[in-house]
Amino acid sequence: MNTPVEIREEGTAAVRPLLEIRDLAITFKTGGGDVNAVRNAHLTVMPGETVAIVGESGSGKSTTALAAIGLLPTNGRVSGGQILFDGEDISNAGEKRMIELRGNSIGMVPQDPMSNLNPVWKIGQQVRETLKANGLPDGPDDVAKVLSQAGLPDAARRAKQYPHEFSGGMRQRALIAIGLSCQPRLLIADEPTSALDVTVQRQILDHLDKMTTELGTAVLLITHDLGLAAERADKVVVMYRGQVVESGPSLELLRNPQHPYTQRLVSSAPSLASRRIQVAKEQGVESEDLLAPAEEGLVEAAKPDEVLKIENLRKVFKLRSGLGRSTDFTAVDDVSFSVKRGTTTAIVGESGSGKSTVAQMVLNLLQPTSGKIVFDGVDTSTLNAKEIFAFRRRVQPIFQDPYGSLDPMYNIFRTIEEPLRTHKIGTKASREKKVRELLDQVALPQSTMQRYPNELSGGQRQRVAIARALALDPEVIICDEAVSALDVLVQAQVLNLLADLQSRLGLTYLFITHDLAVVRQIADHVCVMEKGKLVETGSTDDVFDAPQMEYTKALLNAIPGAKLMLPPDVA
Repeated sequence: MNTPVEIREEGTAAVRPLLEIRDLAITFKTGGGDVNAVRNAHLTVMPGETVAIVGESGSGKSTTALAAIGLLPTNGRVSGGQILFDGEDISNAGEKRMIELRGNSIGMVPQDPMSNLNPVWKIGQQVRETLKANGLPDGPDDVAKVLSQAGLPDAARRAKQYPHEFSGGMRQRALIAIGLSCQPRLLIADEPTSALDVTVQRQILDHLDKMTTELGTAVLLITHDLGLAAERADKVVVMYRGQVVESGPSLELLRNPQHPYTQRLVSSAPSLASRRIQVAKEQGVESEDLLAPAEEGLVEAAKPDEVLKIENLRKVFKLRSGLGRSTDFTAVDDVSFSVKRGTTTAIVGESGSGKSTVAQMVLNLLQPTSGKIVFDGVDTSTLNAKEIFAFRRRVQPIFQDPYGSLDPMYNIFRTIEEPLRTHKIGTKASREKKVRELLDQVALPQSTMQRYPNELSGGQRQRVAIARALALDPEVIICDEAVSALDVLVQAQVLNLLADLQSRLGLTYLFITHDLAVVRQIADHVCVMEKGKLVETGSTDDVFDAPQMEYTKALLNAIPGAKLMLPPDVA
């Protein structure tokens, strides 16, 4: 028997929920039989309201959201319950009806930008396609306006570029532009800002807030960032193993979590790490710093020498400007810094500031226009092919986009084993043992070995990428947004893993990230980049406690989650 639709009274007008999910069950058909991915899920989104679904990777957050817009994979189906949109049951609606709803009524911002943008279409063409499909003006000025609203600078020129010419954060902003272009009544945003730096994240979220205020647009926000949920959502829904275990007003729930799982999430939230460190300092006790000195007997004290030295590094790209012409774009401009052996140096800054370009030049994947990169006393530009092969074993990357860096035709075992085979390390049996150990280290079940990247969530794919980077026991690991796609529990596990490996093996990390809360937890030194230039550098405590540049202060002020740290009467 159908339950009557909840009607909320506000003044004299009755307000019906825009989205209501009741006892939802979602089943996937697999080779081993049916798998229940979601069970008895329930949530309500009112017009103009922002509701955040939080939980670890694989908890059912994205699956629930995809069911609401009719985009479950072909082997998935709604096997129970109801999905009501503005009172209409769409849980088993036909494709024609769902096409009518998508765009003007329900918009979607997916999680993975590279696999959701057409690589052979210019960005502007992809925005124009959405506008045209929904009967909206689609001229060049309209496209540029949509991209500009999503935070892309020089939108008219950027519209003429392809996805591969954008940074990860810029590609995410293009997806956000497409999702917002038709001003939908409900926007489902699946990790919409996980690839964005904090200042652009604030710009995007401010735009979402403006939509909810002025247009009555509701937002269903899928996120692993509890600080963001506390700051931006009216309500929070916590999912664990396919079920809703707790829900309620965001600040109230996150300040006073009742369910043990929610308590674990809150205690692991990196946005609260700075506050934990500060409290420890005020009380005169040792901070729970993840990168505390190694225990006695594990390794010798870190050598004071510089394992990596960057000198006057510069990179200039040629950008197409139409009619066969090109213009110079300086992505990295006279950058110099050094990294001491056994320490962690973080490079932070907005998307497009040159962080990832520096990382790619350090990895010898891009050639500098000028300047030097000295690794362990040797200028990497002088290495021959054999020496570069040896260099790659000693310096390993963890890239930002796990889907783009994993071969979709390789299963997970072959993906992680590949560097071991390439460098002719061990026997088949020893390599299999190593792969099993690596999966344990990154909190993935060993049964994952036989699965493929498209069968894993974004967070699970990133854990596979981390396991592969650790396979060769490198000396230096370049982490390019290595934990940005992970939920807070797995993020804490991975950061502790990286810290433990650093303590035992004397590893050196160059950490490229926009998440300053994570930087406060893990880094010894910080380099701040703006528009290709290094504008501030120093120890982590110095940069966080006494920033010298206004740009650095703006980055720190934009960290989400400040409201969660304040007393209720202040927040």
